[in-house]
Amino acid sequence: MITYNGSNSAPNATVGLVLRHTINAGTTSVTIPSWVQMVWAICIGGGGGGGTNTNGAGGGAGGFSQGWTAKSSTCVVGTGGAASTVGNITKYGSIWAGGGGGGGSNSTSASGPTTNGGGGGGGAGGNAGVSGTAGAISYINSPGGIAGTSGAAGGSGHGAGGGGSSSGTGGPGGGTVGAGTGVAVSGGGGGGGPTAGGAGGGGLIGGGGATSAGTSGIGGAGKGGSGGTVAAGGGGGGAGYAAVGGNATANNGGVGGLGGGGGGGGATAVAGGAGGAGIVYIYY
Repeated sequence: MITYNGSNSAPNATVGLVLRHTINAGTTSVTIPSWVQMVWAICIGGGGGGGTNTNGAGGGAGGFSQGWTAKSSTCVVGTGGAASTVGNITKYGSIWAGGGGGGGSNSTSASGPTTNGGGGGGGAGGNAGVSGTAGAISYINSPGGIAGTSGAAGGSGHGAGGGGSSSGTGGPGGGTVGAGTGVAVSGGGGGGGPTAGGAGGGGLIGGGGATSAGTSGIGGAGKGGSGGTVAAGGGGGGAGYAAVGGNATANNGGVGGLGGGGGGGGATAVAGGAGGAGIVYIYY
């Protein structure tokens, strides 16, 4: 669906940039008036899906990119990743944003975020003592955060690193707010652990929290609001750029919020929360 704000008439020069189009996943075209040649676009990639099985880790937040680009009539808006799966790339014109990394599970290592213009936080490892994945560099080459090692927090960066799993308490994803481990645009997923799951890292976009047999981790906060709350066997979904993170239910991770939120880890083979879909905003 496309939401159009404003008329097709050229605006008064004193008004400045106005949000004209909000483009969601599934829409592949947009109409820009003939008098417009350049637009300011914000692109957000899909969030990574949360990990599965005991101690499933949180997915990383989708990447964030913005800048001037020549107008285009086509666009690609990335969907969020399914359980343990990397989110998908969003692109409009020359502005690209990668997807967040998928959370690890007991049998599957965390997957790294996509790097083609993306800044998604890395999903965290689900096994005891397994590192998360590093965050991606940004579209302007700002560095990503390092991966958290066993039980350690993910590092700060444009795309923060995922927290490391542990035989006790999993490390939080890199980022601000719930995890409190530094600065990020896209938060990392929390690391799994049987005592407690790591919280998702916050930023403009939040990473998902990890599930645990003990206390699961909350989702990281984002521009869209707070991260999701936890349940027995489910980590909270990370907040997206446009909406809050989904709350976990029994054995199921919360879904990531619209605008790239990372999915929360779940306790069964298919129960990791899906990452939040990406989004595109166009101003002129």
